[in-house]
Amino acid sequence: MTGHILVLNAGSSSIKLALFTDQGEERELEATFHGEIEDIGEARGHLLVSSQSGERLADQPLQPHAGKLLDHEQALQILHQWLASRGIEESLTAVGHRVVHGGEHWSRPVRIDPEVRRGLAELIPLAPLHQPHNLAAIEALAKLRPELPQVACFDTAFHRNNPLVAQTFALPREISESRVRRYGFHGLSYEYIAQVLPELMGERAEGRVVVVHLGNGASMCALRGRRSIATTMGFTALDGLVMGTRCGALDPGVLLYLLQERGMDAAALTDLLYHRCGLLGVSGVSHDMRTLLASGEPSAAEAVDLFVYRIGRELGSLAAALGGLDALVFTGGIGEHAVQIRTRVCRDAEWLGVELDAKANEGDDPRISTDASRVSAWVIPTDEELMIARHTRALLGAAG
Repeated sequence: MTGHILVLNAGSSSIKLALFTDQGEERELEATFHGEIEDIGEARGHLLVSSQSGERLADQPLQPHAGKLLDHEQALQILHQWLASRGIEESLTAVGHRVVHGGEHWSRPVRIDPEVRRGLAELIPLAPLHQPHNLAAIEALAKLRPELPQVACFDTAFHRNNPLVAQTFALPREISESRVRRYGFHGLSYEYIAQVLPELMGERAEGRVVVVHLGNGASMCALRGRRSIATTMGFTALDGLVMGTRCGALDPGVLLYLLQERGMDAAALTDLLYHRCGLLGVSGVSHDMRTLLASGEPSAAEAVDLFVYRIGRELGSLAAALGGLDALVFTGGIGEHAVQIRTRVCRDAEWLGVELDAKANEGDDPRISTDASRVSAWVIPTDEELMIARHTRALLGAAG
């Protein structure tokens, strides 16, 4: 019997969604549509849905109840009604959620029940800007469709088996043992890439691979045997690379200075570090790489230079953790589409054995290094939604 799996990625002001058709374990899940509910928290929201071929299926304003702002519960009620109007609601078999933080406990997807929901709420202090909104969508669906199975898929889970030394901060043990450690994020993206690597690289997929996930959020992950052994994000999604509005690696002494000398409090620092740093902060122009690459402003060029420089620094670090490098993989919005960024990163990595094929880099083939390159370079589109749908089907299938 054909069913459907709905995938949700709930943020503070939007819910990204995708629907997959499930025709049984022996067949790959088929993407049906993707979309987004925008402007949650506003007086009026918007539902946008498109088919895989690009046909617009929904483009409609969402009006919350009189005198209220659109919240996650109302948004999902409206989505439920829209699915019902297309005859999809009754065929939903499960909902898979992207959940940013799984803490130390969850190293794999889990079916959500009241105990799991309580556990997710306990992790809110570790991801205060993400976890509450992930949980809000879960709670809303539990009210709306209590009988519908829900599965949490964690962005941290893929890194839980990193060596202990790669997870540990040099802090007193009483602090480290109270959940303060390097967790890493973007795990669903890295897991998807790890699964498709053998199709492109054969046996070399099991070697020393660094995946560079570049987007508004950016990180890198070192794979050996297609398992994560180190990653650039740490306790939070602030660490590592320069990002759209996040600064990446920062001397903690800067924070002490801002607290003591500039009079900033925790709320001001949170706003600064998450929303006013990174490409936006350095350039003063935009957080969007496309805008910066097209800009003639010197500060825009400086922001791009810093972005590329930090990738090169972290690549050297991850290559050291791997004991060498066999392949370099670009993914994410910038990684998949910004030819100039890939060119600069690969040229900076020539010392590691990367030899870029400039023509291939501007084309559609996944391999962008020359045949003679000692370290191969690739562009592989990620698909976190499909990864979540696969996990959801596998978990529920195994449960019975």
